Amino acid sequence: MHDKSRRAFIGKAFAGVAGVGAVASLVAMKKTWDPLPSAVSAGFTTVDLSSVEAGKLNVVKWRGKPVFILKHTDDIEKNEIRDLVVGSDRYTVVIGLCTHLGCIPSWNPSDKQFKCACHGGAFDASGVEKFGPPPRPLDIPPFDLKGSELVLGEEGEQYKKIAAAAV
Repeated sequence: MHDKSRRAFIGKAFAGVAGVGAVASLVAMKKTWDPLPSAVSAGFTTVDLSSVEAGKLNVVKWRGKPVFILKHTDDIEKNEIRDLVVGSDRYTVVIGLCTHLGCIPSWNPSDKQFKCACHGGAFDASGVEKFGPPPRPLDIPPFDLKGSELVLGEEGEQYKKIAAAAV
């Protein structure tokens, strides 16, 4: 009788260890099947343009990069090629990385320019280079417009029109 209870205990202990191992294996498998954080961040980002204040720079993160969204005020010069027009409002939508060395320019509302502190580069409110070493305007991310929502990561009609004209 003593041998049977010891054998039952060893069997139950083995079953418990095997169960814990099976659960640990399933957790590890699930973690390998989940997408990497870099793949998740590479998806789409949606921005409600109706909440954007005129003249105030909004920065959203898309694919690990800052995207600048600026609703134009009446005193900001229009750029018929690069400006996103939604109803009667105009927006600048650009990737906030200097095209010279990848620094993040800051918005200077007093002179309506993006300024890169690293090498003195300057861009106008539409992202066109005005001064310094940047070789080209700020890049425009692919986007689609769905009502008043801007979806970063999709190539919509307005993006294709702006991208074709900006070349």
